[in-house]
Amino acid sequence: MTQPTSDAGSTLPRRQLGRYLLEWRTRAGYTQTKAAQLLEMGATSLGRLEKGENSRIKSRDLQAACDLYGVPEDLAAALVGLAKQTNVKNWWHQYGDLIPKDFDVYVGLEAAASKITTYQPDLVPGLLQIAEYDRSLVSQIWPADPPEEWERRVQLKMQRQRIVSRRTQPVELDVVVGEAALRRVAGGRTVMAAQLRRLADESAQENIELRILPSEARFPGGISMPPFVLLQYGESARGEPVEPPVVFLEGIVGNMYIEDADNVASFSRSFDRLRDVALDCTDSRQMLRKMAREYESER
Repeated sequence: MTQPTSDAGSTLPRRQLGRYLLEWRTRAGYTQTKAAQLLEMGATSLGRLEKGENSRIKSRDLQAACDLYGVPEDLAAALVGLAKQTNVKNWWHQYGDLIPKDFDVYVGLEAAASKITTYQPDLVPGLLQIAEYDRSLVSQIWPADPPEEWERRVQLKMQRQRIVSRRTQPVELDVVVGEAALRRVAGGRTVMAAQLRRLADESAQENIELRILPSEARFPGGISMPPFVLLQYGESARGEPVEPPVVFLEGIVGNMYIEDADNVASFSRSFDRLRDVALDCTDSRQMLRKMAREYESER
């Protein structure tokens, strides 16, 4: 994997901040030149801010932009939190720490990616889950929430999946799923049968490669790898990454975002080891259909 040169002024939080500012400026109908004029700043400075290249972000400039673009207060608070993050290549985002708990940094990263590589040992990857499978998980993750909130979360997951099925430049998925994920029942056997058939069908799409890591493969590399997601953002005309790739590790009380080049390369090598010992795509598809039939026969 080609790695970008280091840029101390560009970090994941600041690139996410820039993405949101660009999106809301566009929603408000302002050109970059007009917005810069109204904000009393140079167009070049605003451009750097929108690209995540400005290492010194003034709170008053950010708040003025949010006011001008009509950014809701809760989102504006999240953007201020992003602006306060330091120039680090590995970022631990603790829920509720600077950034409001309900603000999901990952979703924005996922939506902008051109390729997503993921290893999931125990769960079906979120972008390939059916609603019934996700619904069974959501009700357990947030047991105190009302059913309508569960359903809202499920529908948000279904909307995220559009990046895989869209006609124009669908995201490329390279997935390794542990056999345990196929055997751990979520939502009942009927749901599991439907979920495994969905995986088999989706794995036939040109932009999706899905492999099953059988239990008999043991521990490639001699360690037990946690679930992780590697997000990549395409290359420029010169063959350089448009943005640095990012590894995402989900936690119970917070998430880890890794963009240090050496660390990202380590995860990439680990994925290659998993991929090498997993079943190929055809055998994986056959295994999924076989297990789906088993679930159906046991109902």
